[in-house]
Amino acid sequence: MGTTTITEAKNKLSALIDRVQAGETIVILERGKPVARLEPIVEQADPTGRLARLERAGLIKIGTGAPPLELMRQPPPKLPPGLSVLEALLEERREGR
Repeated sequence: MGTTTITEAKNKLSALIDRVQAGETIVILERGKPVARLEPIVEQADPTGRLARLERAGLIKIGTGAPPLELMRQPPPKLPPGLSVLEALLEERREGR
């Protein structure tokens, strides 16, 4: 998050808008106190901007394709008798599956 003064914001608005379009948030200060914030408009699918921030940080890649509906329609796997979901998961990890 960057900061700038009101005077700098007036003189360099185009440069600040370029930074905001690149995903940065700019806080505008008046005599050292925050009075306004310039931030990118968030798409409706990600109202908090969290996914966009994670993608910019290189932690995720937002998909563009359709979700795998056929996979989601399949029934979940059956648990072995006597195992809880957690125990089954731990067993899979031990076996390397």
